[in-house]
Amino acid sequence: MSLDASLRARAAKVIPGGMYGHLNAALHGDRYPQFFVRAEGARQWDADGREYVDLMCSWGPMIVGHRNPRVEAAAAAQQAEGDCLNGPGPVMVELAELLVDLIPSADWAMFSKNGTDATTQALMVARAATGRTKALVAHGAYHGADPWCTPGMSGVTPNQRADTIEFTYNDLAGAEAAAAQADGDVAAILVTPFKHDSFEDQEPADAEFARGVRALADRLGAALVIDDVRAGWRLDLRGSWEPLGVRPDLTAWSKAMANGFPIAAVTGTDALRGAAQTLYSTGSFWFSATAMAAAKATIEILREIDGPALMHRAGTRLREGIAAQAAAHGFVVRQTGPVQVPWLSFEDDDTLEKGIAWAGACLEEGVYLHAWHNWFLSAAHTDEEIDRALQGTDAAFAKLRAAYGAD
Repeated sequence: MSLDASLRARAAKVIPGGMYGHLNAALHGDRYPQFFVRAEGARQWDADGREYVDLMCSWGPMIVGHRNPRVEAAAAAQQAEGDCLNGPGPVMVELAELLVDLIPSADWAMFSKNGTDATTQALMVARAATGRTKALVAHGAYHGADPWCTPGMSGVTPNQRADTIEFTYNDLAGAEAAAAQADGDVAAILVTPFKHDSFEDQEPADAEFARGVRALADRLGAALVIDDVRAGWRLDLRGSWEPLGVRPDLTAWSKAMANGFPIAAVTGTDALRGAAQTLYSTGSFWFSATAMAAAKATIEILREIDGPALMHRAGTRLREGIAAQAAAHGFVVRQTGPVQVPWLSFEDDDTLEKGIAWAGACLEEGVYLHAWHNWFLSAAHTDEEIDRALQGTDAAFAKLRAAYGAD
């Protein structure tokens, strides 16, 4: 029995289902390992010692390389002084100042631990500011795992979903209709920077849609909230809709903010500062200083090296390489989403059978990516790492052709 299998058997006795949540390998396919023991740069090693080029970046949090020396040093220095104290460390002020300096739509920042914390906190600010209840959200969009937004309904009551009204992403008329349905009770319009729903091709935000929801929020007197938890820090350090010229009232951040250390943030405009300070929103570990020190170091690195540009270069190299390989092996594929946050699907593969088989073959070749969730690039994905990944994806295409034939 492999060590991974042994750990799964032991876990099944003491953890419900043996594992839960988005890292549950049972959701991903038979070939995915559950347990990992080490990471360095752009690589990870599973419990049985298999090495992978990590194209999931721990599902988003890694952005400047696993165990980045500068981030680790900043975290270690803070940890040596103290982490969870009777109040936050000075680094909380320093990190908030950094965010306000970097992000044009930010006049203040509040901190927590996970993306769900940040999206929920942002909605609380919007409701406190407006005195209204409803949030307009795109159908299928992922905003976290609290009852108001979790994809599953187990343990969730209808009342906990009653204050969200859905529209179709990039459909401005649909957003307008959702607002009309709320009959004047819209506190917030919550959108992701691009459509990154699981199990389907990604879709960029149409500029007209982005400007339209900004105008709709203004007309309603509601807050426009950007959920930048997944895309944040990879597309544009100032905010993912900044290149579109659309600035939100509130932004939720997390994942890559501290290169794997647990932290999230909400940033907002001065107009919402008063509402934000009325919240009672807290947690025992929300003010821990170590993750804040790691976040400060991570963001400083990204700013110094122009992290989004590096990731764009790496993602372009990966996308162009995969496109050439697919064509050479006779497959028609679609690569969607920003190159820094890519995904691949096969033509005429609605069940994702080919995608799952190809992703499994990639695992066998030492490349960790996913068949139904977007991938992530990092500043640690050098040309060498991308070329190693492309060796694996090419071999995986060859295996797929042997099993299925060309399209």
